[in-house]
Amino acid sequence: MPCGQPQSDAGAAPPRFVLGVDVGSTVVKCHVYDGAAAVRGSGCRRVESLYPRPGWVELDPEVLWSQFLGVIKEAVQAAGLHMSQIAGLGISTQRGTFITWHKRTGKPFHNFISWQDVRSAELVDSWNKSLLLKVIHVIFTVLHFLTGNDRYLAPRFLTFSTQQTSLKLSWVFKNIQEAEEAATKNNCCFGTVDTWLLYRLTKGSVYATDFSNASSTGVFEPVSKCWSPSLCNLLSIPMSIYPSVKDTSFNFGSTDPEIFGVPIPIMAMVADQQAAMFGECCFHPGDVKLTMGTGGFWNVNTGEHLFASQRNLYPLIGWKIGKEVVYLTEGAISDIGTAIKWAQDIDLFTHVDETAEMAQSVVDSQGVCFIPGFQASVDDPYLCASFMGLKPSTTRNHLVRAILESVAFRNKLLYDIIVKKVHIPLQTIRADGGVSNNGFVMQMTSDLINKKIEKPANADMSSLGAAFLAGLASGFWTDKEQLKKLRRIEAVFEPQKESEEYRPAMDTWLQAMKHSLHR
Repeated sequence: MPCGQPQSDAGAAPPRFVLGVDVGSTVVKCHVYDGAAAVRGSGCRRVESLYPRPGWVELDPEVLWSQFLGVIKEAVQAAGLHMSQIAGLGISTQRGTFITWHKRTGKPFHNFISWQDVRSAELVDSWNKSLLLKVIHVIFTVLHFLTGNDRYLAPRFLTFSTQQTSLKLSWVFKNIQEAEEAATKNNCCFGTVDTWLLYRLTKGSVYATDFSNASSTGVFEPVSKCWSPSLCNLLSIPMSIYPSVKDTSFNFGSTDPEIFGVPIPIMAMVADQQAAMFGECCFHPGDVKLTMGTGGFWNVNTGEHLFASQRNLYPLIGWKIGKEVVYLTEGAISDIGTAIKWAQDIDLFTHVDETAEMAQSVVDSQGVCFIPGFQASVDDPYLCASFMGLKPSTTRNHLVRAILESVAFRNKLLYDIIVKKVHIPLQTIRADGGVSNNGFVMQMTSDLINKKIEKPANADMSSLGAAFLAGLASGFWTDKEQLKKLRRIEAVFEPQKESEEYRPAMDTWLQAMKHSLHR
């Protein structure tokens, strides 16, 4: 299922290209980029999630491996190139999805456990309400106050969520005996998607991850930049299972020649949201990136300073390149692309492109509110998605508008939290992801936050970010200033209405959300 066709070779460009692969939650994509960062060919496969039990979400590692190889071969073929013309490979991956396997045999102990999986919901709820966690908060609040040392900042706001790796990994060692036994003999390997792909691409010769992926697991200390022994001890996770952590833009080695016919240098590994941030060229403190895909993610570049807040916002390493370490603050929203895909599956519309026009065809949602809840939230892991305010006169257009409005309303809520708690002047806001193609959501978000939002010509920023990082490591591109010049903006959404015009609809939605929690 190719996502694109080769573009004509109008100029005599040198036969050197970089690959950017994005292993997302719904699709695996690969784009071939030339020196102008133009896409020369693409490959795309849909990710096949497994649901073995209610709340469990898994991926078959062999299927994912086959899809990964398939999109690379498709993209290079679509570009009319040979593998020997590839200067480097950059890999962006969904975060928090992980697997464990036997160090000697390479055999997995279980399928990939997805970041969307909620098998740890009871553990999360128990830990977040525990007296021990409250004591930890107090201790690190005092330490941070007395020392001013940022290493005490993240533990001060430590909160568990079902999207993190930490408690699901703890679950593995409590419930999968083979993994627990292997770990006691130092024969268990843990890896997020990037680590496992690297391990397979090099036929087991390289076992590593990068700082962006490590910091997204919930068991990595962003300031000291190491796996957290105290947290692992707290959760009974053996320290012997972790891979080494390398720079984001780095020569990780080359693919085994048998896989693609020639060795391809693996020059970058990066978590998907951090990759999108880099692809959007959000290189400066205060730069903001909004990704609207399966979920929604607001990321703020906080430079060399770590920032954390209880709930809502959490600190991450954006990327590490040599001595440069860039921190991000992130806020997440669940059920954006998921809700829109569900609406399509139940025939509310045929094509996603129709939704903006459907929403605009009615003056409002007629009081109908969409309550997101396909994925667990920190506030209520058991929350279910629903519509409220349905009437005999409700049409498909009202339902679609209610779904899209819920995206914009949640963008507004999270943006307000960022403005209140992140004490850095916010600069440019750049949007990407499939839902950024929806003009209704983009315009309503711009109106609500009263800010200009830029949308790039290419919405696949994670692929581009991975390619940019690989290109820097391989010398394909020289520096970030050159990358900035390659940015292409397709549209700019500027506020057209006062945010107060949306107040009645948003107040109704907030009331509906309040009634739905813990009902």
